[in-house]
Amino acid sequence: MSWQSYVDTQMIDKKLKKAAIAGMDGSIWAKSNDFNLTSDEVKTLLGNYNDMEKLASSGINLGGQKYLYLSGNEEVVRGKQGKGGVHIMKTNMAVLVGVYDDPMQPPEAATITEGLGSYLKGCGY
Repeated sequence: MSWQSYVDTQMIDKKLKKAAIAGMDGSIWAKSNDFNLTSDEVKTLLGNYNDMEKLASSGINLGGQKYLYLSGNEEVVRGKQGKGGVHIMKTNMAVLVGVYDDPMQPPEAATITEGLGSYLKGCGY
């Protein structure tokens, strides 16, 4: 399955608003059509991933949108904007970004993003 197929069938078809998979170098492997995520945004996110204080003070900027940092650990980062938010999971070789909006709730976005992330991790990615 191609990276774009993962985004389309495992993230967007499951009702995430926007989604992307990027490499640890910031390169965009695949993204939904309306997601204007940039390589620089991914690099900044990855550079701040283990600095929760920096994420808390600067927020999470993806696709030209700023999300309020909610929580995170070495694998998962969560952000909020209005009635929606973003759920991000880092695997061995990639970072998955899932953007959701009302009526989807954060736990559902987490299940979709982390489920695919865990699967890819199990496959060596």
